Amino acid sequence: MAVRIRLARHGRKKAPFYRLVVADSRSPRDGRFIELLGTYDPMTDPSSIKVDEERAMHWLKVGATASDTARSILRKSGVWEKFEAGKKQAE
Repeated sequence: MAVRIRLARHGRKKAPFYRLVVADSRSPRDGRFIELLGTYDPMTDPSSIKVDEERAMHWLKVGATASDTARSILRKSGVWEKFEAGKKQAE
């Protein structure tokens, strides 16, 4: 089973709100997911990002791949740099 960290869209028309989720890559965008990692609200100024860093690190370490947008959000929250530093430290 290929596991991905990606966004699930919620909110109403022209007012998006996203959840950062861990899901099977075969499930639909807004469908079933394994775990909720955080939220992203692009409508606020500045955009609000909330991520459970501990759980995100766990999923990245066990092999979950992040979509391009999810990777960008993880970078903004600082989780991606910690993950990269941990990979370099293990080498």
